Parts: sequence; C-alpha cells; structure tokens
Amino acid sequence: MKHTVTFATVGALALAGAAGQAAARDQVRIVGSSTVYPFATVVAERFGKSSKFKTPVIESTGSGGGLKLFCAGLGVKTPDITNASRRIKKSEYERCTKNGIKVAEFKIGYDGIVMANSKKSGRIELSRRDIFLALAKQVPEGHKDGGKLVPNPNKTWKDVNPALPNLAIKVLGPPPTSGTRDAFNELAMEGGCKTFKSLKAMKKVDKKRYKGVCRGIREDGAWVEAGENDNLIVQKLEADPNALGVFGFSFLDQNRDKVQGSIVDGVPPTFENISAQKYPVSRSLFFYVKKNHVGQIPGIQEYVRAFMSRKAIGKRGYLVGKGLIPLPPAEMKDYISAGKSLPDLTM
Repeated sequence: MKHTVTFATVGALALAGAAGQAAARDQVRIVGSSTVYPFATVVAERFGKSSKFKTPVIESTGSGGGLKLFCAGLGVKTPDITNASRRIKKSEYERCTKNGIKVAEFKIGYDGIVMANSKKSGRIELSRRDIFLALAKQVPEGHKDGGKLVPNPNKTWKDVNPALPNLAIKVLGPPPTSGTRDAFNELAMEGGCKTFKSLKAMKKVDKKRYKGVCRGIREDGAWVEAGENDNLIVQKLEADPNALGVFGFSFLDQNRDKVQGSIVDGVPPTFENISAQKYPVSRSLFFYVKKNHVGQIPGIQEYVRAFMSRKAIGKRGYLVGKGLIPLPPAEMKDYISAGKSLPDLTM
C-alpha cells in the first residue's frame, strides 16, 4: 500500500442505499486512536470555525476499536473517518472489503512511544532488552540465551538489570485495543526479545509461538492497563513517582513540567531523534477515510484537505507545535496531493 487503499467496487444499489442513509447526517463523525485524537481535535476545531461546515465529532476509541467500527459497514450509523497510530491490519482490510467499503489512507506524520516517569524521580535509562525482561509474560530462565522459558520472576528493575533502581516494576499502559499498545509490543517488546538469538530463531520455526513469547505482556500486576486516556496515565504518574507510563511522544511534549521520557538504547525521546528515526520506539500515524461517504456527508473532503495541508502537518505547521513529527518533504508532498484528489483516488 502506498497512499491509498482501494477496495472492491460496490454494486449500484448498495451504494445508493448507503448514500441515502448517509445523507441523513450533516456532521462528519470520526473515531479511533487516542494518540491521533489531539491532532484531529485541533484540526476539527479550526475547521469548524473557519468553514461553513459543522465541527466534526471525534471519539477516542483506540486504533483497533476505531477500525472495528469503521469497517462494520456503510451508512449514517457508521463513522466516516478513523484515526490510527498504526497501519490497517490485513484482517481489518479484508473486513472492510467484505463490507463494500472503499478506503483512502493518509499518513500525517510520526510519533515516538515513550516510557516516562514523574520528574519527582530520577530519569531511567533502559534498553529494549530491559523492557522485554521486565514486562514479558515468559522470559529465558536466568536471563540466559537459550535458557528454558519460565513465567517472569522479575519483581524489581534491579532484578532485570543490576544497573537499574531497586524499585518494583509497575508500568501503566494502554489496553489491547490501542494502536500504541500494538506498536509498543512490536517495537519495544519484540525488539528486546530479538536480542536473544534463541528467541529470534524461533520465528522461522514457529511464528505463532514466537509472537506469543515476544509480544506477550505479563498479567501479574506489573503491567497495569490504564485505558485509552493518556492524560490519565500522566496524572497517575504524578501520584506515583515510582511508576512508569507508556504513551505517545505528544503527551510527553505537552507535559514536560510533570514527566520525563526514559532513554531507550542510549537515545532520548526528542523531536529531533524521532524525526531522524534514531529513536528505536517510533511509528507512523494515519487516518482512514470512507470514500463511499464523500459527497454524502457534508465536509469530509474539505476536512481532509484542511488536515493534509502544509499549514497543519508541514514543518512549521500548527500540529508540529502540538508534538507531531512531520513527514519527510517528498512523502508529505505525495500525501498532500492525495488529499486534494479525494475522492478520485486509485491504487
């Protein structure tokens, strides 16, 4: 997939029925990622004030939850746009296809996933291997490569690595429906898992087991699911200086007076490091548009153009001031052009 995902053509009768339903609503409805939510909200508010259209309604449901609602079908009861802090999965793609949905994909920029703690405590330096050993459901016995996999026995960070503080492992993070959780599992957890040659080799032999081991988060209280509200995690970190939290860089950027980002593999989570793709736990941010609803729900095309503009996502765009890491110039140009051509997008 490049800039768009175009699905099977829907029969004329099905489209007409969906169009009739969609016409009953006069306000764009958006769901999806809690990470993209703050950026989309800023665009929506500006759009509502500067255009003839109503301000879009945005609900933070998590990337997985948003795509589930988005791909459920066509018509007024389904969302027009879903935000995502990861790319659409094959299974979600297939569900959209099955339900006759034609989708346009837009990448808005990059974000880093940070592990942060209260500024009342010292800043922590971790490796992805440390993160895996602290949070995995199963780890090699004695932390030895090739060792038998056992239920995670590590109670403190010092158990994980003698150089780390003697504090109980407590990490507040998003639930499985979150794109941030998906990306954290893939980039941080699996990244640490692969530092064990024996576990990395498992991927070629038993891919399903490899994924279960490398992305499986422990369920004994060391990882605490704190919901889709990243601001709530920040508040909880203030109340518990010994805990760490997992959320997007933008929330760190907006709360630097309260929390600090952990250094991962020797690289601090900064705007410059994420932009240069030096920070190891970073990902792309997207939103997906239901092309079938363009021209039926007022304002979809115009909202997309407002979002996919240099004024919003450019190097000096207003979203950069909110923590968005901009796309490289060539990629940005392509996506802005795609926004202008909606709904006439092809593969």
